[in-house]
Amino acid sequence: MPYVFTEQGVAMLSSVLHSRRAAQVNIAIMRAFVRLRKMIVSHKELAAKLAELERKIEGQGKNIRTLFAAIHQLMKPPEPPHRRIGFGITVDQG
Repeated sequence: MPYVFTEQGVAMLSSVLHSRRAAQVNIAIMRAFVRLRKMIVSHKELAAKLAELERKIEGQGKNIRTLFAAIHQLMKPPEPPHRRIGFGITVDQG
């Protein structure tokens, strides 16, 4: 069996214990539960925002690569036309 209390278990324990120290410990534990809940919610929000950002960037990555490929293609100097060197020979078939 675990050695922990749920939030409701801590609340029930405080109704049984009637000392000043028990009340202070109860308040500290309840505050810890509140902080834990806030932290879990903030992590869920952060995870959702991160997933949304990943979805947005995923499609943009392909577009950005295509854009850079087009820019690199435009930056290349045009290839000069190739001239054949030498004399041309025509064959007379007659």
